Amino acid sequence: MKRFLKAIAVVASIAVAVVVLRRFVFVEEPVPVVVALASPGRVEATVTNTRAGTVKARRRAKLSPEIGGMVVALPFREGERVSKGDVVLRLDDRIQRSELDLAEKDLEAARSAREEACLAAERAARNLERIRRLADEDIASEHLEDHAQTESRRAEAACRASTARGSRAEAAVTLARTRVEKMMLHAPFDAVVAEVDAEIGEWVTPSPPALPVPAAIDILDPESIYVSAPMDEVDSARLALDQKVRVSIDSFPGEHFWGRVVRIAPYVLDVEAQNRTVEIEVDLDDEELTSKLLPGTSADVEVLLAVRENALRVPTSALIDRKRVLLVGEGLTLVSRDVEVGLSNWDFTEVVSGLDPGDRVVVSLDRDGVVVGARVEVEVEEGAP
Repeated sequence: MKRFLKAIAVVASIAVAVVVLRRFVFVEEPVPVVVALASPGRVEATVTNTRAGTVKARRRAKLSPEIGGMVVALPFREGERVSKGDVVLRLDDRIQRSELDLAEKDLEAARSAREEACLAAERAARNLERIRRLADEDIASEHLEDHAQTESRRAEAACRASTARGSRAEAAVTLARTRVEKMMLHAPFDAVVAEVDAEIGEWVTPSPPALPVPAAIDILDPESIYVSAPMDEVDSARLALDQKVRVSIDSFPGEHFWGRVVRIAPYVLDVEAQNRTVEIEVDLDDEELTSKLLPGTSADVEVLLAVRENALRVPTSALIDRKRVLLVGEGLTLVSRDVEVGLSNWDFTEVVSGLDPGDRVVVSLDRDGVVVGARVEVEVEEGAP
């Protein structure tokens, strides 16, 4: 009996020791987790550009002369405003103006010759009419009448020839004036000079075929600024005109600006080694901001497809396969919960069913030990704004 009691005492001591060791020595450390509260808020369904968008100007002209020549005047410099029709560049046109002066003098001579020839034709016609009356009275001979008729016809032909030479001289004047005009560049619309790639005294030439040459003057209309963005072709069916757009511009970090879709390209752009995309154009609501943007600036757009206010939401990063989450349950242990989701974006996802307001969902799913049944301690608790 004493041996039996001793054995029971030993077993009891071992059991107590095991409990004590497991309770106080070999206890598992809780896993630190970051959680967020399921709470009501705004949820947006959006689509974003696949590559960076670009700020552009609808009305932008890169001007170069059609005829080569030496620059003699640059009335406007970079940053200055020009009105439609203003001369923004002038080439040396002394030869062209001399040719115009010569053509105008030729035209004056041709007009005088035409007047002389046509007066002679009128005189010959009157002479023919007089001889015909005399012939009807048998005073003038038939030979004299034939001669007068021939002279009248010859004078009439000379008048027509002089008229044609006058028209040719007028065309020569028009051509010379056009050549003078070609020595100047005019602003095609009200604009701001963006860049001047020429200086007085330099020789500029037109661009040869298949060999692009930098433009002499680059002008743009600051009132025509918009944002162009490539969207994935899979989203093309969900895009529509007048949809609201949230725009982020690199030159305004941390800020967002609202706009709307004003154009959707009628085709999918297929570029080798790139995803197929559909270009959209966005006009910003803030006209004052628009006038300050520089074409070429990078921008990102989010097109709002749908918006739901006061929806029960959780951070999108808390979802597992978009159908379940891990909750901090009783005793600070993790439990799995199936959920039904609605609208979603990169930040938040609407939870239609499966959660209640105030439930704590784990967002640090990438940490070691974050599994169902694990004991945790809440390191950070984020409240969905």
